[in-house]
Amino acid sequence: MLVPETYLAALSLTILTMLCWGSWANTLKLCPGFRFQLFYWDCVAGMAAAAAFWGLTAGSMGHTGLPFLAGLRKTAAAPILYAMIGGAIFNLANLLLVAAIEVAGMAVAFPLGLGLALVIGAVSNYIINPVGNPLLLFGGVTLVVAAIVLDAAAYRKHKGSEEAATVRGIVLSLACGVLMGCSYPFVAKVLKGDIGHLAPGPYTVTMYFDIGLLISCIPSNWLLMKKPLDGKEPVDGADYWNAPFGWHVAAMLGGAISCTGAVANFLAAGTHLVGPAVSYSMGQGATMVSACWGVFVWREFAGAPRAATILLVLMFLFFLAGLGMIAIAPLY
Repeated sequence: MLVPETYLAALSLTILTMLCWGSWANTLKLCPGFRFQLFYWDCVAGMAAAAAFWGLTAGSMGHTGLPFLAGLRKTAAAPILYAMIGGAIFNLANLLLVAAIEVAGMAVAFPLGLGLALVIGAVSNYIINPVGNPLLLFGGVTLVVAAIVLDAAAYRKHKGSEEAATVRGIVLSLACGVLMGCSYPFVAKVLKGDIGHLAPGPYTVTMYFDIGLLISCIPSNWLLMKKPLDGKEPVDGADYWNAPFGWHVAAMLGGAISCTGAVANFLAAGTHLVGPAVSYSMGQGATMVSACWGVFVWREFAGAPRAATILLVLMFLFFLAGLGMIAIAPLY
């Protein structure tokens, strides 16, 4: 299988993760009128398809480690279970994230949800595998937390009169962040081989991760169809078949983009070059990427007062400074 062999290659994969995780949700914007619960069925199908694609291509090339199919056959039960649990928790977090996007927009849901996930994930992953200078790593995380606070403040300045949507969106985003931050340590332990078995390759871990996600999606998304979190009416399953074909394609593309980011992240985390704490923290720079989409492309802050604009500028500066510190942490 193909794996990064230099620090620059591993760091580039974390940047790819950042771009993928910060961009996949744009495909939801391409499906106006497609309830996110229906969108999500196609999204998880796209994730599974992408995991199989990368495993059968990059995961089956090169001379490092077991090829993808051999890895699937030879992985022990315990690592499989850990990877699937991580996928199941991530699924719940993802559902909450998409619901938060529906309520509050990308410029808020991503910074709050993924920002909190960054803090939880960075601490827990560093405990599992302490790679990188802790002062630089957690100093960078602190700057990102400050950026999260600035983003929430900017949103309140812009949407101060829409209190109900503000509270609902923030609660959904924070719940997403807690779950997402708790999912990655399961993957990190499998990649490191910390549960008494030979560590499977990143491509194999991604496949089992997505299988866990698929299995957990069936009851959880069905429940959210009956009891939506966005305050809207229950979702009619028949609307899935009535949706335009392009919406299904866009949703599957979103899932494929998200999975590609996961593959890149697991590849970087599985090496001794950056480790899971730095890899995960860099990947969660997706918050800044998604905020850029929300602010500059989807115009979610159009007409915002000057104070909100200043807060947004400060948010981006803090995010950039924080990510810079995280990126160089493994070098010192």
